[in-house]
Amino acid sequence: MSDDFNPDGKPLRRGWTTGACATAATKSALLALLGEDFADPVTITLPGGQEPGFALSEERRGEGFAEAGIIKDAGDDPDVTHGALVLARVERGALGDGVTFHAGQGVGTVTKPGLPLPVGEPAINPVPRKMMTGVVEEIAAARGIAPDFRITVSVRDGARLAEKTWNPRLGIVGGLSILGTTGIVIPYSCSAWIHSIHRGIDVARAMGLTHVVGSTGDVSEKAAMAGLKLPIEAYLDMGDFVGGMLKYVKAHPVERVTISGGFGKLAKLAAGAMDLHSARSSVDVQSLVNILQNLGASPYVAARAAEADSANAVLQIAQAGGLGVAQVVARQAREVAQGVVGDAVRVDVLIVDRSGAIVGESD
Repeated sequence: MSDDFNPDGKPLRRGWTTGACATAATKSALLALLGEDFADPVTITLPGGQEPGFALSEERRGEGFAEAGIIKDAGDDPDVTHGALVLARVERGALGDGVTFHAGQGVGTVTKPGLPLPVGEPAINPVPRKMMTGVVEEIAAARGIAPDFRITVSVRDGARLAEKTWNPRLGIVGGLSILGTTGIVIPYSCSAWIHSIHRGIDVARAMGLTHVVGSTGDVSEKAAMAGLKLPIEAYLDMGDFVGGMLKYVKAHPVERVTISGGFGKLAKLAAGAMDLHSARSSVDVQSLVNILQNLGASPYVAARAAEADSANAVLQIAQAGGLGVAQVVARQAREVAQGVVGDAVRVDVLIVDRSGAIVGESD
């Protein structure tokens, strides 16, 4: 699917990050704490200069605090946090402390090194912190007061939602991360997934691990785990984003990277594809037929493979004839990946069939 249009040609609707929602909620709550009405809708300025408005879903005043909540709208992106209620509670802080951030219910806490936040800090990322701080400082300056306020961000049901994310493996416990670098969710850009791959590499490096494993799915990850027996932090849910992983490893190297995946996806990598999603790359069946012919396949076997409707069907034909096509594809995929990361990082490739058996290795 295009990043811009649905299959029917209609434009995909963009949405807002949890960081943007938390910033808007902070602004409305702060105004209420200072004796004004809750701003509803509340407008904020994003890093790119856009000025979206957000409708409040909840508002609450209490002794020494005000709290506002906004329902996250991720647009047409299949975001796990779409529809989640993001709450910001604002209270006066100690004189001279400036803006401080705290994890409420459903927002995680950092417990492992390597993330862009110190261990023990709430998982509110740097750009959302900067956005919220900017809102507080602007409002405080306009009223001639010190910008000393406590902001507690919560996400209703965030702990359950976090189980569907990378957070537990990254060492973010208790809930979600408040994310966003632009404030905007671009449908199907999968920016949160790629962000998680990068943070996984950061955590592995910070823990002193020299070998990471990027897997295209659960079956291939389990096969790699059984064979390699590395710490859990070494395993990256790479999905289709092999290019995103390899380019980040080139800039943030480890000694060794293993890529583990299904035959069809890694046949795409062998052909040079950096995004393995079926909508953005396809298997070149003829190249697989050429490999079979080079391995000594009979004209009958080659013809059957040429008529196959999937890469896995080609693999089955090859296996029935005792032809090591998966070994060749693994070596070719390794060469492509090695060319991306350079000589400082060693790349290995494992090809896993649908039953979880390793059927091809680059070494």
